Amino acid sequence: MIDSFRDAFRLPDLKRKILFTLGMLFIFRLGAHMPTPGIDTEAMTRMFEQGGVLGFLDMFAGGALRRFSVFALGVAPYINASIVMQLLVVVIPALEKLQKEGDEGRKKIVMYTRWGTVFFALVQAVGMTIWLRNLGIFSGTLLDAIVAVVTTVTGAIAVMWLGEEVTDHGIGNGISLLIFAGIVARIPEALVQTWSLLRMGELNLISLLVAVILMVVVVAGCVLLQEGQRRLPVQYAKRVVGNKVYGGQSTFIPLRVNQAGVIPIIFASSVLLFPYTIFRFFSGDWAVTMQNLFAPGSAVYMVLYVVLIVFFAYFYTAVVFNPVDVANNMKKYGGFILGIRPGRPTSEYIEKVMTRITLGGAVFLAVVALVPTLMTSVVNMNTFYFGGTAVLIVVGVALDTVHQIEAQLLMRHYEGILKRRDKTGGLLRL
Repeated sequence: MIDSFRDAFRLPDLKRKILFTLGMLFIFRLGAHMPTPGIDTEAMTRMFEQGGVLGFLDMFAGGALRRFSVFALGVAPYINASIVMQLLVVVIPALEKLQKEGDEGRKKIVMYTRWGTVFFALVQAVGMTIWLRNLGIFSGTLLDAIVAVVTTVTGAIAVMWLGEEVTDHGIGNGISLLIFAGIVARIPEALVQTWSLLRMGELNLISLLVAVILMVVVVAGCVLLQEGQRRLPVQYAKRVVGNKVYGGQSTFIPLRVNQAGVIPIIFASSVLLFPYTIFRFFSGDWAVTMQNLFAPGSAVYMVLYVVLIVFFAYFYTAVVFNPVDVANNMKKYGGFILGIRPGRPTSEYIEKVMTRITLGGAVFLAVVALVPTLMTSVVNMNTFYFGGTAVLIVVGVALDTVHQIEAQLLMRHYEGILKRRDKTGGLLRL
């Protein structure tokens, strides 16, 4: 991996992409430390020291929510808009047809998602401002409240723009990298707090060792989950074109166990946090009861969390992977799976295999997401939020980014070989 990063900085184009990505992440972290006018930051810090769901929400915002900074909403509005748009594409035929129209149709889908982001950002900004005003943390006038809402909505739009720019001109998925940066940025602070508690005797050394072992096991499980795949053997028939013979070799189709990556975790967390946030705006015993039901760590939350993870794993796999297209491409080039007829039987067989391995991957994804949370409460280590959600996002985004860098290196190395052979009068000359 170290050699890959060293080689990446030797290539001007790839180096520019990496530096651009790092620059966008720096701007994101800078915005997370710019407070919104009229907010008592000390009162916000004291409130978030209680932990619980507030710490969970702050994890996705990368610490920006704790300060109620310009980027306090983080990527949550964009994720909510993306979830709603992807569900509408499946439900509404006009949107499904629009998505299949090529680049122009996808541009319109992206435009609708952006407007949805603005809508969700506006709703969340107004709700959070009213909530902080009721708690006495925000004590400004009506004009100050309008300024706070406009500032946070603008920050959410800026975060969406940063993510899209990283995706288009950088390395990796921009939105996932922003979440990754927010989680990783809290690690130094968490280590300092843990060391302080250990020195003062408030943290047991055995509990710390158990937590460290748990982290290593969970990270290893996340790597296995992200890298695991089922390989379907494919045989290509020989074809004679002119005086040349093509095909005749054996290969395989790699079906990833976790085709959706960390998307189910992010989507499930965002969906479950929405009702909790809504009930926070109401007063009364019934509102408190509903908050406790949907609070992270409750029994209802965990059950719904598992169900949504499995649902989004299947949903996103169906969006990004089409067995019919795979079967048609195999048939077009003379490929077939041994014992399976080309065409529709092949697509049905691939879909059957994909359904089975997706179920296993989704269940394992849910287990890895829940076990650290349960174990953290058992060892009573609440210095920082260590949950399967954070670990899966960090490991998944890191692996995906490294794979993209390696793919860029491989492509440019291959192009370099071709250019060198062409200059030396190799086989490329006709």
